[in-house]
Amino acid sequence: MRIRTAATAAGGTLALLTVLAPAAQADSHKGDTTFTSVTFSKTTVNVGVSAAQSLTVVATAKDGSGIRGIYGGKLVSPDARIAFPDSASCTRPSSTTMKCTWKYTLDANDTDDYADLKNSNAGTWHLDAEANDHDFYTLDTSKSVKVKRYAKLTATQASPEPVVKGRTLTVTGTLTRANWNTNVYAGYSAQRVALQFKKSGASTYSTVKTVTTDSTGKLKTTVTANSAGTWRWKFAGTSTTSAVTATGDSAALK
Repeated sequence: MRIRTAATAAGGTLALLTVLAPAAQADSHKGDTTFTSVTFSKTTVNVGVSAAQSLTVVATAKDGSGIRGIYGGKLVSPDARIAFPDSASCTRPSSTTMKCTWKYTLDANDTDDYADLKNSNAGTWHLDAEANDHDFYTLDTSKSVKVKRYAKLTATQASPEPVVKGRTLTVTGTLTRANWNTNVYAGYSAQRVALQFKKSGASTYSTVKTVTTDSTGKLKTTVTANSAGTWRWKFAGTSTTSAVTATGDSAALK
């Protein structure tokens, strides 16, 4: 996560130097100042151990007498870590509105180690910004984005192949996720993962059973091979970890 000084609107530059934010409060406002729109380029940012991910936030505020400036533009993690934008630019679409665009980089392996994402940072991040005239509107918790640890599933393995109809087929796989503290993918234990099957000639998968990963993230189960088709694992994700679907493995009958 690259941490930069946040440039703001027409009033100039507001230097934000703290690393930890105070506890989030509810949005607050006075008068007719309001944010008319806040959009995120992604609803969820899935970050692995090496490739940085980008995020853009665009906010428009309005006040009957005009906006003096939009200040802040910080993203705050669940454990109060602050990410400042790499860049910020603001325009005045009309005499009563201001529009600001902030661009961020989220990274678990930045060149500056102190700025790297940590596991405790995963979850819901909130935009912290204030539109100000003589009145004000402060965004504290209402606008958010998910920042999750990227998950992987190894290609599904179903054996033996081909299998005698009615006999047992063993299906295996491994679920891992990014460890932002160590910059490696590690087994994700005690997670429920769906085993799905698509019959040959069909277009959709259906869930056959749900299997829990072991202490190293491994998956293993047996099924009865009644039809030829493709088997795959599908993980729905969690509040801190991305969803992922494994490459399927076709099993023919003999």
